[in-house]
Amino acid sequence: MTIDPLDPLVAALSRDGAASSDFDLNPDFKLPQSHKLRPAGVLAGFVMQDGVPQVILTKRSSALKHHPGQIAFPGGKQDEGDADVTAAALREAQEEVGLDPAQVEVLGLLPTHETVTSFLVTPVVARVRGDFTPRPEPGEVAEVFTVPLTHFADPARFSVQSRRWRGLRRSYYTVPYGPYYIWGATARILRGLADRMVA
Repeated sequence: MTIDPLDPLVAALSRDGAASSDFDLNPDFKLPQSHKLRPAGVLAGFVMQDGVPQVILTKRSSALKHHPGQIAFPGGKQDEGDADVTAAALREAQEEVGLDPAQVEVLGLLPTHETVTSFLVTPVVARVRGDFTPRPEPGEVAEVFTVPLTHFADPARFSVQSRRWRGLRRSYYTVPYGPYYIWGATARILRGLADRMVA
């Protein structure tokens, strides 16, 4: 019987998990009551390298207006032409890193994550089949890289740090990997996944 290396991930997706937000560690931060959440989808796509599941991440272009240079999943806001957030994640992954949607097998969804920039993000967890050679869109993506799932499956690898933002001290999760400083919403989503994998 062949064991699928993604079985622990699939099992984690079947467990209950709570929605998260950028405010989990900052309960005193108040948004204007008029703020409206916009739906978005990001792709937590896993490729196999030497039998080890690796998640695809991007380093955003330093020229971008929002979150320049940050580490992120491929993805973005849901457009009018998208059937749902899954379609948005697949479209954005194709645009940002050249991933053919035909290679993607959606395994499930993680709970939503609300960002301080008023997006309600749904992480779409998927297996990427066949060979995948990233083609980063230079206007949006400076680099495409992968990180072993095992790095994110251990909650002990995550830490909470803080910095001043808009006059207040804001706390956030971090989970560095090599030269990559992974923090904010991406780290919070991955921490939620880690908690479910050890549940």
